[in-house]
Amino acid sequence: MKFILATKEKMTRIFTDDGRAYAGTILATDPVTVTQVKTKEGKDGYAAIQVGQGSRKVKNISKPVLGHTKGKGYEAIREFRTDSAAEVGSTISADIFAVGDVVRVSGLSKGKGFAGVVKRHGFHGGPRSHGQKHTERSPGSIGGSGGRAGGRVAKGMKMAGRMGSDRITVRNLKVLLVDAKEGKIIVSGAVPGRRGTLLEVISA
Repeated sequence: MKFILATKEKMTRIFTDDGRAYAGTILATDPVTVTQVKTKEGKDGYAAIQVGQGSRKVKNISKPVLGHTKGKGYEAIREFRTDSAAEVGSTISADIFAVGDVVRVSGLSKGKGFAGVVKRHGFHGGPRSHGQKHTERSPGSIGGSGGRAGGRVAKGMKMAGRMGSDRITVRNLKVLLVDAKEGKIIVSGAVPGRRGTLLEVISA
């Protein structure tokens, strides 16, 4: 399994040799360092590779994390479930991927704050005529008085609330371009998050 951590930059358009145009997202990658290798036979009981990316000031990192990373201040540490062989201290860079690879990209979506049901769940709202006054974007009945749930609001009821900042995974994205020298990967389509969002890129 191939994997790397990347930062979302912006969207662009890629033209193939046969004249087709594809929308793509530019992902910036720095080489990630293997910080730990877990095996099924070890005390962890499962196979995984843990990697660290970037750098932070040591004073801003807790002592348990510093001890785990042998005193190195990584900006981000992630773990990938895989049986692939790796050595602690080795690096993984963008050239691990090739054009045509199919990947899935995971990350946090944009945070949109507190949102109503029309924006959050796609409700149509009330009618715009016939005496309508101030309930155009209201949720309507939530069934709380002697309804189907016996006088309470059922769990999972779609209502207003905080929207976004969810972990989203987009699958079946194709690698359109790999620039190992600049550390850039372009994948087809859109990926979660704003510019600067840390993403996990994993081969499908």
